[in-house]
Amino acid sequence: MRALLQRVKYGKVTVNGQVTAEIGQGLVILLGIGPEDGPPQVEFLADKAAGLRIFEDPDGKMNLSLLDVGGAAIVVSQFTLYADTRKGRRPSFTDAALPDHARPLVDLFAQSLRDMNIHTGQGVFGAEMLVEIHNDGPVTIWLEK
Repeated sequence: MRALLQRVKYGKVTVNGQVTAEIGQGLVILLGIGPEDGPPQVEFLADKAAGLRIFEDPDGKMNLSLLDVGGAAIVVSQFTLYADTRKGRRPSFTDAALPDHARPLVDLFAQSLRDMNIHTGQGVFGAEMLVEIHNDGPVTIWLEK
């Protein structure tokens, strides 16, 4: 499982002209699922994302977590995080989980954040999405389990 965390001042996901998620301060989390991933990986990465100290304290040091600042999250399924670009010029996505395996794990990840009382929105699995990200910092963190 791979997650790309982007600390944002604002984030929004739009599908077919409809806003599916919108947040202020928080994280936009691009989430890729591998074929061997399951609930243990989801729980580990959700806990890590929520508790990672990447928000600034009053002294300007990255000392606070999403939980500490009361931030929100948007979870966007992103199979392209499993792109293999070692050969040729067209990425291969054979290392990404199939939709039937990935979709419930993406939902479980978002629910895990909600269970920690983090306001969490989602994109639409498999849809063409317009993701608006106003990076804060910018701070972008790669997590893998």
